[in-house]
Amino acid sequence: MSKVEDFLTKEEEQAVVDAICMAENKTSGEIRVHIEKTTSKNPYERALEVFHELNMHETHLKNGVLIYLAIVDKKFVICGDQGINELVSADFWNSTKEVMAAQFKTGNFKQGLIDGILKAGHQLSAHFPWDENDTNELSNEISKG
Repeated sequence: MSKVEDFLTKEEEQAVVDAICMAENKTSGEIRVHIEKTTSKNPYERALEVFHELNMHETHLKNGVLIYLAIVDKKFVICGDQGINELVSADFWNSTKEVMAAQFKTGNFKQGLIDGILKAGHQLSAHFPWDENDTNELSNEISKG
């Protein structure tokens, strides 16, 4: 699979976006997914760049979460902003990554993304519950590079 556009079908992509919407309905947190073909950089460093390119560092409560994938490299990273990182356990992102990797190993990328989104959303809702003044600060669409 060499093209970002072929990584998920339109239906799978919509299911991932629906999972983001479902997760964000319970939190003021923001979740984004970014998919690109490859990176010449360390995947975590690239994920941090994308985090800033998507303005995820500008959320009011610093509670954005990015799931970054470089598909040809078979690498993915989950990174959270300062607000959520200060509140979740030290192993939370690794345990979320393991849940996703289990699905990815079987080629079920859609379900891996959904599992990671819902797990992140659960933690976000525990620490940053939704209230009536909440606004969706970032797009729920999958970004591609």
